[in-house]
Amino acid sequence: MSNSRLPAELLDHIADLLHDERHALGNCCLVSKSWISRTRKHLFARIVFQNEAELESWKNTFPDPSTSPAHYATTLDVACSSVVTAADAEAGGWIRGFSRVVRLEVGNRLCEDETKISLVPLHGLSPVVKSLCMYSNGLPPPRTFDLALSFPLLEDLTVVSYFGPLAGDNDSSDRPAVQPLNSPAFTGSLKLSRGGVKRTARQLVSLPGGIHFRKLSLTQFYKNDLSLITGLVEGCSHTLESLDVEHSFGTTVQYLRPC
Repeated sequence: MSNSRLPAELLDHIADLLHDERHALGNCCLVSKSWISRTRKHLFARIVFQNEAELESWKNTFPDPSTSPAHYATTLDVACSSVVTAADAEAGGWIRGFSRVVRLEVGNRLCEDETKISLVPLHGLSPVVKSLCMYSNGLPPPRTFDLALSFPLLEDLTVVSYFGPLAGDNDSSDRPAVQPLNSPAFTGSLKLSRGGVKRTARQLVSLPGGIHFRKLSLTQFYKNDLSLITGLVEGCSHTLESLDVEHSFGTTVQYLRPC
């Protein structure tokens, strides 16, 4: 098989057909060196770190980011952001291997006090990130927003905060620490839920470049958030194609712009 005369396009097509058959893809890696890159792009397309043990296992298995399969990943899910350190983002750190990630999901399941978590090591980990999903129990708003602003091509943003507004949510310190000259594209979808509405909407509407989302999905917010919701809708008035608003006090609004 190492001297197979099958056209490269056919080999690519075979690997693509097996994209969700991990066992078969694993066997394909043993066929020939020429099969490795074709199968790895599917085997490592989505990487999930649920806990510290999984992250440590990755770092031990692939100690050199330049030769690790991280560059095949298009989706990275770091559900244990509390264990990500500044050293991880340095030259030779595992984060820098994920240079082609298009979708980034960040959350935390290990730390009760999220005020101690720094997301700076994840800033700009891939220059082609277009979708960011944030899930937290109480991460300070500026840290969430600063992460979003570190991706210049960002189009889709999801922020879900499982707790309601914190005591400091109306404080001026909510403003992002980073004030970019050029904000991300923000031309895709925006999904905000629960405390994430108040914590993110205020920063979005104050961006100098404005927002241009085509889809808004805003759920489980409070009556005193209505002015922020209005600001988001007005800010996207020229680009908005669909709107889905579900109040925590029982009202649902759906809008679809006519073709």
